[in-house]
Amino acid sequence: MKQGQNNMASESREELSAFLRKHAPFKDMGAFALDALAASLIPVTLTDGSLILSPGDQPPDLYIIQSGKVQARQVGDVNLTDQPLYELEAGQSFPLAAVAAKRPPINVYSAVGDVLVWRLASADFSRLLLSSCEFNRFVLDHVAGLLDEARRQLETQFGQRNSDQQSLNSQLSGFLRPTVRVAPQTPIRQAMETMVQAKVGSVVVADAEDRPLGIFTQSDALRRVVVPDYPADAPIEEVMTASPATITTHATAYDAMLAMATHGIRHLLIVDAEDRVAGVVSERDLFALQRIGLRNVRKVIEAATDIDALSQAAGDVRRLCLNMLSQGVSAEKLTQFISGLNDSLTRRVIEINLAQHDLFGLDWAWLAFGSEGRDEQTFSTDQDNGIIFVCPDFADRDELQLRFLDFARDVNQGLARCGFPLCKGNIMASNPLWCLTQDEWQERFTQWIRVPEPEALLNATIFFDFRPLYGNEALAKALRKWLLAQTGNAKLFLRFMAEIAVKATPPLGMIRDFVFDSNPEFPHTLDLKAFGARPFVDAARIIALAHGIPHSSTTARLRAAAEQKRLGNDDINAVIESFFFIQQLRLRNQRAGTPPGAENRVDPDKLNELDRQVLKEAFKHAKRLQSRLQLEYRL
Repeated sequence: MKQGQNNMASESREELSAFLRKHAPFKDMGAFALDALAASLIPVTLTDGSLILSPGDQPPDLYIIQSGKVQARQVGDVNLTDQPLYELEAGQSFPLAAVAAKRPPINVYSAVGDVLVWRLASADFSRLLLSSCEFNRFVLDHVAGLLDEARRQLETQFGQRNSDQQSLNSQLSGFLRPTVRVAPQTPIRQAMETMVQAKVGSVVVADAEDRPLGIFTQSDALRRVVVPDYPADAPIEEVMTASPATITTHATAYDAMLAMATHGIRHLLIVDAEDRVAGVVSERDLFALQRIGLRNVRKVIEAATDIDALSQAAGDVRRLCLNMLSQGVSAEKLTQFISGLNDSLTRRVIEINLAQHDLFGLDWAWLAFGSEGRDEQTFSTDQDNGIIFVCPDFADRDELQLRFLDFARDVNQGLARCGFPLCKGNIMASNPLWCLTQDEWQERFTQWIRVPEPEALLNATIFFDFRPLYGNEALAKALRKWLLAQTGNAKLFLRFMAEIAVKATPPLGMIRDFVFDSNPEFPHTLDLKAFGARPFVDAARIIALAHGIPHSSTTARLRAAAEQKRLGNDDINAVIESFFFIQQLRLRNQRAGTPPGAENRVDPDKLNELDRQVLKEAFKHAKRLQSRLQLEYRL
């Protein structure tokens, strides 16, 4: 890599400024900030394959591409794909978020052909950040929404956009994109040319009514055509995979992952209600993880025959998620990922224990509450669960409950052995208070709604975030429908809920940046759970209960509220980004080595300037949600 001289032999500073003005986001900078930037840039020329930047560079410098292309590849213990993540072209810069945060870059960047880039040294970047308010504002505006460079890389890889992020629980309808179809008599050569032109890894062979007959992938082309030298003018139906595995648009990404692992395939056809082709989802679309991969972990979970084996799988889950965190996977995806795998562990613990208990023929469901009920689990999470069951007319209710309690006790102990601590508040299915019939659950909710005592409601908030994990899901759906019918007009109840919610004030001061609580064990720290994430969770819950929103997750509730125009002019994407930024800090803080009790606490003075600024903005969004509750319920 050859570095040019500061006199820029081939370009004047004026020409460099003119170049920068042609490209976003530099064209949005003012003249002063742009001139200051140009004066600090150093030209660097590279040849094909030259290494520019790697995770070992700390602190990293910023690079702006003048000509040529730069390729980014991911490295680490867990790789999401063996292909390049993307290529950067003239006018683009990298890695802005890493430089601003003073963190090592996540990817390896190398030149594709001859490349000219401009380098801004990390020290010059920091000086500009302090000396130029305009440059500082430019960096915050363009980086705050990204939070982490890898977030953008994953969104690009999976064809996602900032406002349309997908999760493991997303329906496959969100993955649909134009699908290449060919007729069964199409010559192989023509089908392969179509794949190349469309830049896709597979084509669907469909009949005249658009129903799938087969699928032909790049792997098929190599194994069935190229290597055996199969005639290229033969019809595609002779080399396609006939009767391919399919899945409906209403299935989730998680269902697709399981189907791929079960059938040992890399592509899955998505069909609509009429069994017509709707799309194709690939393993790469759905976290094609290597080494401690999702497929391997899921196989271990499904194959486990005892709790000891499941306990080992639980350790793999944690290691996998920690690797994903280190590679910059967003908090939204990661919490969904943790919850999805924890769901699988829980279901398998239930299945193993069912073999020891006679519950055959009984109608019941295992319910998840709290963060698990919201699909928002972090690394540090205990158990919050219960059981809803149907008591037939001929059965003895007390005897039936004892059978469920005995079963639940074994499940709770099994989960504890898998790393999910027993709930200190005893909100578990083995507690008779939370192992109830349909009518009893309705009575319990009715009592909270009609007699909204603050202390009881504080605990009851956990139960309003429920979802079924095992058994008859219809029982939970019916309970949710009944509950929303009760809460919609329960003004006094909602007011008490709002009154409790606004007491968890985000720690922002009128003069100082942050206000610290009086925790003697962890002074000068902020509680990101109680005063950061909770205001978003509480506000979303109250809005959902007031307006008949059936979702249990915070983000789904907020998005539904925005669609109903319940959030005024608030930018819903900014609100959700703020919530997940706080979640990201919590996850980062829960890695090994964090003292017990400090898992959700952070010292803002130990954050870099970018994270401090974004955290302040996140708290402001939380306060605006609370202000909306205060206005609506006249608090």
